[in-house]
Amino acid sequence: MPSDAIYIYVDGSCEENRNVTSETPAGWGFCVIEGDNGLGRGHGNLIYEESGKVITDRDSDFFLGAKVGSNNTAELSAIAHALRWLLIENGKKNVIIKGDSQYAMNITMGKWKVKANRELALWVQNLWKEVLFTKKINFEHIKAHRGHRWNERADHLAFRAMKGDNALPLQFWKPGKR
Repeated sequence: MPSDAIYIYVDGSCEENRNVTSETPAGWGFCVIEGDNGLGRGHGNLIYEESGKVITDRDSDFFLGAKVGSNNTAELSAIAHALRWLLIENGKKNVIIKGDSQYAMNITMGKWKVKANRELALWVQNLWKEVLFTKKINFEHIKAHRGHRWNERADHLAFRAMKGDNALPLQFWKPGKR
């Protein structure tokens, strides 16, 4: 990837990921990094981050199609919000999205057949196609909870959003601290 690429780390969180319902809390988060070397030691500069709860209320302005709060809906929501950010805010042409959910990445690209979360999956797939008109995007899988600074930051954002708490400011946060 060219040196002008940006990296977006995405993650989702759901504490009780069994027997999920529309009331099960789940959160998503993403962080955008410039100058990352991809090795996991935290090189690069954080230029933007965002997080929130998975919205299952169809009447909400922020509803993306999730029927339940689950880890999968949180992972898909993180990608959806990152793609929306790319459409609105970023002029860079080369993007690498790094996530620890092969499910969410393969659903987004349409490589896997959707069995659940159909409305959310369609929303994310349409965003993916729209962003591809203006940017070169690659997905890269990263192993979760292995100490990669920016993946851990995305996890922190998602976990805190799921809990309904604000994320710790970067200067007070340490990798691995939820």
